Amino acid sequence: MDLLHAVLLAIIEGLTEFLPVSSTGHMIIYSSLAGIAGDEFTKLYTVNIQFGCILSVLVLYSRRFLQTTDFYAKLFVAFLPAAVIGFLLNDFIDSLLENVTVVAISLVLGGIVLVFIDRIMREVPRDYDVTFPEAVKIGFFQCIAMIPGVSRSAATIIGGMFQGLTRTQAAEFSFFLAVPTMAAATGYKLLKTYKMLEPADYQTLLIGNGIAFVVGLLAIRGFVGFLTRYGFKVFGYYRIALGLLLLGLMAAGVKLDVV
Repeated sequence: MDLLHAVLLAIIEGLTEFLPVSSTGHMIIYSSLAGIAGDEFTKLYTVNIQFGCILSVLVLYSRRFLQTTDFYAKLFVAFLPAAVIGFLLNDFIDSLLENVTVVAISLVLGGIVLVFIDRIMREVPRDYDVTFPEAVKIGFFQCIAMIPGVSRSAATIIGGMFQGLTRTQAAEFSFFLAVPTMAAATGYKLLKTYKMLEPADYQTLLIGNGIAFVVGLLAIRGFVGFLTRYGFKVFGYYRIALGLLLLGLMAAGVKLDVV
């Protein structure tokens, strides 16, 4: 993977990580089209640059992270389901990360849900924070996003809204939950593969994380306001269009899957 691919992947990660469109799905699509999806460093890179997005959350919401242990306890119980299931199904999940067909179908199905979610769920203002039972349930919703194309952001925001959170509350809790979830994923992947890295690879990872950090900052700022004003429909239509496009290309004989 050359530097241009690394920069473009980092921009894609920063733009899509906190949007309900699946950052993993978009990076799989780009990697497949660019012919680098089968490269082991690409697989490490697409996971590792999530660290830059973690930093963007910590910077934007630094005051929110200076809270009581209750705040961290809720994040921990919400993180646990993904940690356990992710560890047990790690090899199976990795195999799905090479399958664009799975991404395309997930994009379409998830898009249909997003188109109708605003109609299904009426937002009711509430002045209290996430409870422990709600945090656990949101954590199980997050596990659905282990399927590429589902979107961790979409799964956790919808999970939060099913618990009665407003769009803004659900989005912010999704951002907060991303920190332990993505930190664990990046750390675990790096621990498994660091021996294969060359000195130049570390420089590429540093550049990628820096770009993902800056783009992630801009994406988070814009997303909350957009979601509050317009809801999920636009993201739903985008997902459906992209998923159908991919399925159409594959039906026409364009080879996108690595496996």
